[in-house]
Amino acid sequence: MGIVRLSGAGCRAIAATLLGKPPEARHAHYLRFRDADGAVIDDGLLIFFPGPQSYTGEDVLELQGHGSPVLLGQLLRRCLALGARPARPGEFTERAFLEGRLDLAQAEAVADLVSAGSEAAARAARRSLEGEFSRRVDTVVEGLTGLRVWIEAALDFPDEEIDFLAAPELQEKLQRVAGQLDALRTAAERGRRLVDGLHVVIAGAPNAGKSSLLNALAGEDRAIVTDVPGTTRDLLRERIRIDGIELTLVDTAGLRDAPDVVEREGIRRAREELAKADLVLAVVDATATGSHALPLPAGVPVLWLHSKADLLATVPPPATRADGRHLWLSARSGAGLDALRAALRDAAGLGDGVEGSFSARARHVDALRRGAEALARAAAQLHHGAGELAAEELRQAQDALGEITGRVDADALLGRIFADFCIGK
Repeated sequence: MGIVRLSGAGCRAIAATLLGKPPEARHAHYLRFRDADGAVIDDGLLIFFPGPQSYTGEDVLELQGHGSPVLLGQLLRRCLALGARPARPGEFTERAFLEGRLDLAQAEAVADLVSAGSEAAARAARRSLEGEFSRRVDTVVEGLTGLRVWIEAALDFPDEEIDFLAAPELQEKLQRVAGQLDALRTAAERGRRLVDGLHVVIAGAPNAGKSSLLNALAGEDRAIVTDVPGTTRDLLRERIRIDGIELTLVDTAGLRDAPDVVEREGIRRAREELAKADLVLAVVDATATGSHALPLPAGVPVLWLHSKADLLATVPPPATRADGRHLWLSARSGAGLDALRAALRDAAGLGDGVEGSFSARARHVDALRRGAEALARAAAQLHHGAGELAAEELRQAQDALGEITGRVDADALLGRIFADFCIGK
């Protein structure tokens, strides 16, 4: 089956022309689609959805035919001749947003649902489309609004005997909102990984087994493997899919004090890539003695992989230590690779108990980060008794979160102030 959809004020007239009579709302009319000369194009169904109860909020017309590209092309040309025009990419969803049928996060979830690469990603996109992400954002925004109302009211009544800015209740409200925002950031980051995939950087000393690991995960020889230290001198990227997870694997130059300028440049690029990673696979030779310390950036999750485990007399079980999780594996025999794949699923938000509740995008995570930073600055200003500055930081936090859904309304604050505090009595 093929479908031609139209949206806008001319849908009813086009439907009446094709059908030969006014269409009934939400009724499947069987008919023969004809061109301007009366020749039959195809036969199928015509369904008319009057606005505002439609996907775009406007009148929507759906024409269902047999699906042949030739027949659909003829039917599309007939609609264009009757006054329609080709839609821009994403225009139906854009119109739904402009008509208030969807907010921005829901609109983006439509594209995420279409491009979902796994069942978990599809479920997460569906939850965002149904408003789960937006509702959680609105909850935090409501908390920020309450804080602003409290502070603005305290500033409007500076002669009151009670110092409302130092009230314990205000601190409790601020901490509660900060906790909600932190939890939302964590969930949004998992949702982003479901949409964008996981950016994984493989790091380690020369000859630790980094390139062998890349080849094992990719299922083919993508990186050159030799016994010569410093074979990998530049970044090697490979995009793969494991159990529905989209991964960008980056093999890097061995981290050491390089003897020549070319290898030093590769190491510099490796360190830049490490700072951008969602996860670092730190590869160390399990047969080597001494320290396994690596110059890794702070704040990036690390999974320590002890390679060449097939050369050990006994293989230790997976362990979790202060510096991260440790796995022992062998790229040659395949031992431990299943445990690594499971760890990658967990990191991507697909593991048991950590699946993202909704889909999200990089811009959402950035907006939440800016909101959290502004909220932290507001708390610092309140600590110093600077209510005006705290109120401004809270406004910035609220505006940052409003970017996610497209709802940024400064006038709404005035209504809340008057409703909650009876100003003017």
